[in-house]
Amino acid sequence: MNAASEGISRITVPTAALDLALLKEVQALLLHAVDAIEPPGGLRLDEPLFGPDSRLDLDSLDGLQLSVAIQKRYGIRMADSKDLRRALASLTVLASYIATHRK
Repeated sequence: MNAASEGISRITVPTAALDLALLKEVQALLLHAVDAIEPPGGLRLDEPLFGPDSRLDLDSLDGLQLSVAIQKRYGIRMADSKDLRRALASLTVLASYIATHRK
């Protein structure tokens, strides 16, 4: 099992309802869209994607790139910046948002 799988496989009770395949897919989309590598030890499901506690060091341009990637892949348009900010809180929140809103 690689680091990416290990980070995803540690699903806690609140995220257990999320599809493991979707979590892995969203993680891959995220890393590809922002041209980032997975942090050492894997990307934890609940760690912040943005802000001072983020190990990915993402900025507003990364948020825009990720928003465009989500729209292309899932048909979800996040035009409201508050909606986008909330959806990009963590990998779990983003996967849950996509699961709820995809077409």
